[in-house]
Amino acid sequence: MISDDSTPPPESDAPSSEQDQEPEPRPAEVRFKACRWHAKDAEQEYCSNRDVLPYAGKLAFAPDAWCPDCALYKLRRTPKKRPRPEDDDYDY
Repeated sequence: MISDDSTPPPESDAPSSEQDQEPEPRPAEVRFKACRWHAKDAEQEYCSNRDVLPYAGKLAFAPDAWCPDCALYKLRRTPKKRPRPEDDDYDY
């Protein structure tokens, strides 16, 4: 007599943690989104630098091709408000 032990494992109702998590962004995408030349038009994201745009265009831009070694990369920074000196004698 042959026993059939090839029953599939029971499926759990809880979704797996791998399916719930979004994939981790690639380093080129992270750098591209932090760059000052990052632009978004409708649903397209592209580099708005005048040296990159003629070559890559808006439709065919790929961060993996441009961003890892980009010499034009500049991080976006918000200007910091400087504290006003307390001993300032200027009358405005």
